[in-house]
Formats: sequence, structure tokens, C-alpha cells
Amino acid sequence: MRNGLVLFTSDRGITPAALGAAAEERGFDTFYVPEHTHIPVKRTAAHPGTGDETLPDDRYLRTLDPWVSLATVAQATSRIRLSTAVALPVESDPITLAKQIATLDHLSGGRVDIGAGFGWNTDELADHHVPADRRRTVLREYVEAMRALWTQEEASYDGEFVSFGPSWAYPKPARHIPLVIGAGGGPKTFRWIAENADGWMTTPTQQDISGQIEALKKAWADAGRSGAPEIRILIAFKPSPEDLSAWAEQGATELIWGVPDRSPDEVLASLDRLAGRLGLG
Repeated sequence: MRNGLVLFTSDRGITPAALGAAAEERGFDTFYVPEHTHIPVKRTAAHPGTGDETLPDDRYLRTLDPWVSLATVAQATSRIRLSTAVALPVESDPITLAKQIATLDHLSGGRVDIGAGFGWNTDELADHHVPADRRRTVLREYVEAMRALWTQEEASYDGEFVSFGPSWAYPKPARHIPLVIGAGGGPKTFRWIAENADGWMTTPTQQDISGQIEALKKAWADAGRSGAPEIRILIAFKPSPEDLSAWAEQGATELIWGVPDRSPDEVLASLDRLAGRLGLG
């Protein structure tokens, strides 16, 4: 399995470029950053970790823009892949977002893929005029529209939430940009992934990962998809050797390791310890 690294970016601590370069030097395969455009003060949405409207910490208020962050990482690196854990595409204009992602992919030499979420923070979605009960439909239309812009000479799209006439848009990505969905496992999510995406990313609260992998593979086959889905496991606990062996046998493609939100020196020291445990570098 590949090894990825995720940094919960903020306007303090180590920069994405510094950690991305350090991750590449130590042999990590992918560098991930999150996205939140803002956090409404008046909140009703329950956080997946706390179970209520409270947040685990204040990093959610201070998150950096993911695509600008990854652009700085691209400039500081040459090999490591650039991704999100997770981005919220429905909080951007899809035509503009398609241009941003295609430009980053072009300038980085084809190193971009996308980890996207439906959006647990429905208060945040509401400020972007995304109906909470339609967010999966909105994301599907965004994905379809962006893929049209990336692949068609004269792209157009006519949906409920996205609509534009025949248009030219360059650059075109040199290859299919993979999309993995970061969300809790379940039949509805896996059906959506099998119909619209390239794979699944677990959440920090996910239980029974092995059982959910099998459920995803069944949904994939039921949808008539060829090949196998991407399966990226966000490490939220110390996995046992048995866990790692089982996930590998089930076709998991990448483990995503987090680093602590501390000073740059402490983060790099933690990265060195992690790379040593993984036999990287």
C-alpha cells in the first residue's frame, strides 16, 4: 500500500509547502489538505466526532484554501501526489473550480487527485446556497460538469444546479483525475461512489473497515464497474499488523497518516518517527 500524509492546515504552525517537501524527501506518496471556507458562528450541524454542534478545536476556523495550499506544495516538490482530505466542491463555482484544479494539475505535471466530501457542516453549506437534503445531487452535477470541461473540446452541461452552454476551457488534464469520496461507509454512500466516483476514503470515526470494504466492492460490482475501487484508509487509531494485512489483502491502496498541529520542529520530528516506523526515507 502507498502511504499518504495529511496536514490539517491553518494560519499557524508549519506551512503546507514545508511539510509537503519534507514528506516527499521521506518517501511519502501523497500529500493531503482539508477544506472549510468558513464556520458560521450560529451552528446546528453536529460534528461527526463530537456528536453535537461543538468543534474538537479551532483549526476548523483557520483552514487554508486547499488549492492555493497545494499549489505551494507543487512548487516545492517534484514527485509527491497532491490531494484533499477532504475538499468540498459544492462550496465553489464549478466552472471556476474546474479551471483551478486543471491548472494545478497542468503546472504540477499531472499530480492532482481529489478527495471530496458531501459536507457534514450543513450550516456552512447553507451559506453557499446548497440544500442539505440535495447535497449529493449537487456534488454529482459538479463532478459531471467538471469532467465535461476537462474532457470535451466544446463542453456543456444542463442540470438542476449547474448549467452552461457549449464552451472552450483549457488546460485539459493529461489523464483522468481520480475522485475518491471521504464519507462514512454505508449502502447509500457506496452506491453513489460506484455510480459517480473512483473510490472511497474512510473517516476518522469509521468502524469495521474490512467489512465496509467488502460492501463497497459488492456495490462496485453491482453497478457494473470494471476493475476495483480506490480504497484509502485515514488512520485514526494505531492499526495492528492483522489490520494492515487484512486491508492489503482486500485491495486497499493507501494509508493516510496525520501529523500533529504543533510547531514546525515538533511536526518534523513526528514525521521522522512516522517515516521510521513505516520504513520510508
